[in-house]
Parts: sequence; structure tokens; C-alpha cells
Amino acid sequence: MHRLHSLWLTYRSYAGITLLVALMTMVLQPLEFAFDLVNIALIYLFPVLLSAVYWGLGPAFYAAVLSILAFDFFFVPPTLSFTVKDLSYLISFGVYLAVAALTASLAARLKQQLAYSRQRETHTAALYALSRQMSAITDIHSLLDNVALQVEKTIGTNIAIYMPDDRNKLAQTHGSAAPGEWGQGNMEQVIASLVFEHGEEAGNGTNTLRDSPGYYLPLRTEDRIYGVLAINLKERKGGISTEQRRLLEALAGLTASAIARVKLAEEAKIAHLTAESERLRTAILDSVSHELRTPLAAIIGSATSLIEGDLLFSAEDRMELLLNIRDGALRMNRLVANLLSMVRVESGMLRLKKNWCDVEDLIGVALSQVKAFQEHRRMKVRIPESVPMVRGDEVLLEQLLVNVISNAIKYSPDRSEIIIAVTPAEDKLVISVADEGIGLAEEDYDRIFEKFYRSDVARQFTGTGLGLAICKGIAELHGGTIIASPNVPKGSVIAITLPVDESAVPQDIEKESDGYE
Repeated sequence: MHRLHSLWLTYRSYAGITLLVALMTMVLQPLEFAFDLVNIALIYLFPVLLSAVYWGLGPAFYAAVLSILAFDFFFVPPTLSFTVKDLSYLISFGVYLAVAALTASLAARLKQQLAYSRQRETHTAALYALSRQMSAITDIHSLLDNVALQVEKTIGTNIAIYMPDDRNKLAQTHGSAAPGEWGQGNMEQVIASLVFEHGEEAGNGTNTLRDSPGYYLPLRTEDRIYGVLAINLKERKGGISTEQRRLLEALAGLTASAIARVKLAEEAKIAHLTAESERLRTAILDSVSHELRTPLAAIIGSATSLIEGDLLFSAEDRMELLLNIRDGALRMNRLVANLLSMVRVESGMLRLKKNWCDVEDLIGVALSQVKAFQEHRRMKVRIPESVPMVRGDEVLLEQLLVNVISNAIKYSPDRSEIIIAVTPAEDKLVISVADEGIGLAEEDYDRIFEKFYRSDVARQFTGTGLGLAICKGIAELHGGTIIASPNVPKGSVIAITLPVDESAVPQDIEKESDGYE
């Protein structure tokens, strides 16, 4: 089909030249006496130039011969005959043909140079577009998809990309052909493996396996080969041009550099994650060992005293030792619970069991859990008369409030005041816990929700730095936020914001509150 189309274009060009020369002759013949023969001969150069520009060198030579024949037959005496009266015209005809040939050659060469320039511009634009896409891609599969699409668009044929697997065995990872078609056979696989091993191009138009229907290029940088790019040339009898071959080599080099960049980024990410994991492991071991050692020492010391000196202690002393054992066990239990909660938050294993939750009930349960170590701190709860219910996991929300209130108790002096306030605001509900404790430096308020982070002023107190990190995970899991800020005149305020959809609150649930403080 393509050949028939080319033949039709060729015939059309020759027919057009013949028609143009005939029309020019018809127009010039009545004006023969108004023009010199030299001028008429120059006018007949027009079809030559036109043919060279639009149809190439062959049609241009045909136009030159046809023009000189028409000029001789109709204008050179004796007219209507191919004989010439003056033999000097033969020299003129030779010069005319030479000038026409030279002019046609120059015009054809300019046309070819223009075509090459446009092709180079297209190839440069393709390389630029691909390089821009590659610079923004951080995934190898997406990168190779873009390369396959760009090469297929540029060359207009099927391609295949081979990459080594975990065992360094080459396998096709990307291709534009349908399953079972070119690129997936044993022959293509063998040639691609050969190119991957030796790092030299092979296939159609090369010195290696030149009869192969495919052209294979290694994706290589200066120090490593990352894969093989294969192009199917079975349907292209003329193969690919030198310019297209250079473009493919540039694309292969660009692709190899992009793959190297992505792999280096992945290796850097893995190294960073490994270093971060090591840092977290060290922090966990240091924190856990310190936090476990203190309550364990208290438990062991109290239990040993009870065992060895039971007759030496009064009932009050024994009760105090038993309370020490209980407090140490509770402290260890909280530590283990925090560690397990952090693991669930980080691994994504935490799943919500959403129910309608009464904020007043959540605060009441949290206060009952912290009552054992509240000591003489005064708890004030401020809840307005009308508070919308929130939808969430009541167990997790209770843990969130317990951690925040426990944090306020830990860093507040005895007999100080801790205020828990609930503030509805449009489509959200804000629960704030304000203490009169030691407070923090301005730069610490943004970091206290990081895992294992502890400010300098808090290092005098026991803790792992996990409680508020867990709170942040639970709040975000509910679609909310948690922030910390200074409390005036002293202390800190931690504000928990939870989303509220009042239109979705069940109508059969009635909320009652006395609005107490």
C-alpha cells in the first residue's frame, strides 16, 4: 500500500511538470515577439526550480529536459522542429541543461537540508520533552513507559525493553507489541542477552547479526549496563536512517542516565530508612531500658522487702510497698501499651470502629483513668450546654485524652490547675487541655509530636516521647488535628480538633449537659 502511494505521488509529480511546461508554452508562444529568446529560456527555468523544491532531483531533471525540448520545438528557428538553424544553439542548450542541473541540485540540496533541520529539531524536541519527563519521574516502571511511548512515536514501530531481574537474568519488562508478538520470542531474548553481556549494539544495520529484523541498543552509562532497548524493523525495508539511529542512541543514553538516577535515589532512600531505623531502634532501646529499669527496681525492691522482712514492717509500711509494686506495674503497662499503639499507628494496622461518641463521657472515662496519679492537682472541665457528638472509635479517643491529660499532670506541679475545655466551632469540635506546668521553648511546640522527641526542659521527667506521637496518629486517623501552644501566663495548651457532621447525628440520640465547670 505504501509503495502504491509512492508510485502515485511520483506519477503525479511528472504529470504536473508536463502540464506546467505545456501551459507555459501556450502562454509564451503568442508573446514570442515581445521577449528575447534568452528571456524565454530563463522563464523555462521556473519549472526546474519548482520541481527541485517540491518533488526532488529526478523530477527537476525531467523538467529541464522537457523545457529545453519545448523551447527548441516552439521558439528556436526553424520552429515546430527539433532541428536548429544555428549550431551555436546547441552550446546554449548544453549550458542551459548544465545551469538547470546545477540549480536543481542546489535547490534539492537545500530542500534536503531543510528536511534534515526539521528532523533534527523534532528529535531535539523529543529528547528535551523526554528529559523533562524523566527529571520528574521517580519510578522506574513509569520512566520506561514514557521511554517506550516516545520511541514508538518517533520511529513508528514496536519496541521492547529488557531489564535484569533480581537474579540478573534479562527479561522483557516493557513493550508495545501485543502478548505473543515480536520481542517476546526466544531469538529476541537471546540477542538482547548478548547485547546486555557485551554492551555493544546488534541486529539490523550493525556488524553483529545484521540480518536480524530488530535493532538492539544497550542502556548503558560509563560504568554500568542497565538493560537493552530493542526496536522492531521487520516492516521497515529501508531500516532506519543515520539520523534516527543517532536519536535512538541519544535516547538510550538518556534512559540509562535516568535509570541510574532513579536507582541511586532508591538506594539513598533505603540507606536513609536504614539509618532512621537504626536511630529509632537505638532510641527505643535506650528509652525502654531506662523506663523499665526504674519501675522494675521499685517492684523488685518492694517485693524483696516484703519477702525478707515481713515481721519488720507495720501494716502501713506493707501497704506502701504494695502501692509501689502496683504503681511500677502500671507504669510498665502504660509503656508497653504505648509501644504497641505506636507500632499499630506506624504499620497502618490501626482500624477505626466508628460509633457515635459523647464527648462528656469520653472525658469522664479519661479522668477516671488518671485519678490514681492525679494527686492534688485540680481538674476543671468546661463543657457548654449543647455539644455535638463525634463519630469515632471511643477506645482510641479515650486513649488520646488519657495521654494528653497524663502529659499535663506529669509536667504540672502538685496543687496546680488543669482545665479541660470543649468548644464547638462550625463543623468541628475543639477539646483543649491547659496546664500550669513548665512550658516549652517556642521551637519545641512543633516537635513534641515526633516519635521519641523530648525537649531539654522535659528531660528531668521520666518518659519515652511516645505519648503525644500516638495522640497525633489517633487524631489524624479520625480526620482531625492536634497542636500545642504556650499557655498564658505559664504552662502549655494542647488542642485536639475533631470533625463534626451535625446533619448526620442520629435523631434518636439525645445529648444532655449541665454546662458545669
